Amino acid sequence: MSTPTATPSTYPVQLTVDYPDHPLNRLTSAFRIFVAIPILIVLGAVSGSSLGWSQHSGAAMSGAGGMLFLGPLLMILFRRKYPRWWFDWNLELQRFTNRVVAYVALMDDRYPSTDDEQAVHLDYVYPDASRDLNRWLPLVKWLLAIPHFIVLIFLWIAALVVIVLAWFAILFTGSYPRGMFDFVEGVLRWGQRVIAYALLLVTDRYPPFSLAA
Repeated sequence: MSTPTATPSTYPVQLTVDYPDHPLNRLTSAFRIFVAIPILIVLGAVSGSSLGWSQHSGAAMSGAGGMLFLGPLLMILFRRKYPRWWFDWNLELQRFTNRVVAYVALMDDRYPSTDDEQAVHLDYVYPDASRDLNRWLPLVKWLLAIPHFIVLIFLWIAALVVIVLAWFAILFTGSYPRGMFDFVEGVLRWGQRVIAYALLLVTDRYPPFSLAA
């Protein structure tokens, strides 16, 4: 898997969703919440909380909603490393999750794939833990991110309202108004950067308070 290298001015978590420049399917959009039930069940199956032990590294791994959190935290804290396969698992799970969210949010007509990228493009920069990550910061990142969590509550409420309005627009016109699409995409991007910082621990750069790429 190729992972991009960020420039100093680029945040190391990038998410974009391709804008549909074609008429959207009004029928599947009308019943999207019901059509999405099977893939939501699949997502729930792979995102369940888990607790395990890695014989290779001798470290405990804990999943919070499927994300490996406790394992990377302990490895960064005591061994100054972030195992690549843990990083890849977290990244691929987030990619799949965002494909499902984008589908439910009417941003893409294609049924979410469990492995193909489709219209949602999410990338993290793989960190050199000994150089890029402060070993003590993971203990307090969740606390530092509280202002973001508060803002995101209101952003997601606004996004839900926008998605409902977009649903009506798609039913009548077959298209997703670009301004509404960009707003929902921005909320997804903001949330993903906070998750990567506070829960996945892949970067020490504080997420920007911005919807922009």
